[in-house]
Amino acid sequence: MSNVSLQALSISYGKTPILSHLDLEIQEGEFVVLLGPSGCGKSTLLHGIAGLIDVTGGRISIAGQDVTWADPKDRGIGMVFQSYALYPTMTVERNLSFGLRISGLDITEVKKRVAHVAEMLQLTELLQRKPAQLSGGQRQRVAIGRALVRDVKVFLLDEPLSNLDAKLRAELRRELKQLHQNLGATMIHVTHDQIEALTLATRICVMNKGVIQQFDTPEVVYSHPANRFVASFLGSPSMNFIEGHLQIQDRQVFFESSVLRMDVSHYAFKVPPSSNQGCSLGIRAEHLFPAAESTAPQMETELLLVEPMGAHQIVWLQSNDVSLAMQTEPQMALSVGEKIGIALQAQKISLFDPSSQNRL
Repeated sequence: MSNVSLQALSISYGKTPILSHLDLEIQEGEFVVLLGPSGCGKSTLLHGIAGLIDVTGGRISIAGQDVTWADPKDRGIGMVFQSYALYPTMTVERNLSFGLRISGLDITEVKKRVAHVAEMLQLTELLQRKPAQLSGGQRQRVAIGRALVRDVKVFLLDEPLSNLDAKLRAELRRELKQLHQNLGATMIHVTHDQIEALTLATRICVMNKGVIQQFDTPEVVYSHPANRFVASFLGSPSMNFIEGHLQIQDRQVFFESSVLRMDVSHYAFKVPPSSNQGCSLGIRAEHLFPAAESTAPQMETELLLVEPMGAHQIVWLQSNDVSLAMQTEPQMALSVGEKIGIALQAQKISLFDPSSQNRL
């Protein structure tokens, strides 16, 4: 059993509260990603779980044991830091085995664990090198290996890929996902990179200002955001928003704005809507398309800018005072200033309350 349970957890720096009465249940074997902007409290939360900072209230349980006030070494965790934190004068083998050797573990068992982890992380040929002789990706694999040799069930990863270039980050991201599948261990990973979160996580915990905004699978968080913050934080470019109101006519519900009128009767409202209720409609760039291809609801727009992205392009449009981003195929020929009628995939919209910002 390697679940992690946080109950009414509070952490403050001096008199400044960072986290307040936070609850979080992470199941055994999950890969949970703590995602949010800088300063949202995600690293503070991870360090609180690790025991690197003291909590000011609440309870932390790991594998069913209360570890709120336990030393980090007694929590059954392995931690990987952003900065690698390797010993520069030691070889890879000594870096991997150092913690085991000072704990008094039998030398035969130490060698066995180091060899196993080195093979798993493709470090066998590098065991006699020192950190200065390694690439950034190799150093990070050593840092991960140092956590793995401890044979723990919960791994805490504090932005371990942020110091790598884009290619290495993608490669190591894939290796981390494969590693999690092979180990079946519980992993908690902090990042501000949404691509990392969406590709690695079994569940994403989106945070803002010390508060959990949504905790669900990547698919749900992306396609059914709980509020406007989550909707705008995930996605590149971020979700388009159109301000308007709802109108009920003959048992049908319509969204109406200065640029769009569409039937939203199919939408899964949490509570029955009312006429003249304020509403923000959200739609992602990949769910807009040129209206000539469909009879779906349309808007007349003017093309402002085209951003080639390789496999696709982002087209920036203006309709009255509404700015929109649309994703299209790269071969679609478009010109700045061109008038384009666009349509929405009605089944992909999200509706939000303008006051609470929560999903309707």
